[in-house]
Amino acid sequence: MYQSYGCSVGGNLKHIVIATKYRYEMMRTATIKTYCRIAIEEACKRHGIKIEIIKVMSDHVHMIVDVPRTMSDAKAIQIIKGLSSYILFRVCENLRKRYPNGNFWNAGYFCTGVGTDFERTYAYVENQEMHYATQ
Repeated sequence: MYQSYGCSVGGNLKHIVIATKYRYEMMRTATIKTYCRIAIEEACKRHGIKIEIIKVMSDHVHMIVDVPRTMSDAKAIQIIKGLSSYILFRVCENLRKRYPNGNFWNAGYFCTGVGTDFERTYAYVENQEMHYATQ
């Protein structure tokens, strides 16, 4: 669970939720969901953010990530949303019809530390499809 960073040891697991702009259900199809997941994974990989779990829903994404301890929450969100949006617009050019200004993600986000309650948070993210199927 903990990682070694030269002279220090610790963890920086975050539960992050980002939503599409205007909460449009842009990720209804399996193809767009896959592209979105891959774009977020690529953005995280380029900046040393390790993804523990990611669940792409029709209008938002839940993920648990291990952020480098030198990176702030705001910087991690900026990287994830900015680079994934950039990749998505290159791969799926039809998204420009809905978002002509290039803003795929909503300006807001949810981010909290997982702490010692990793199993419960992991189960919560894992069961998102079942949770939203009942609503």
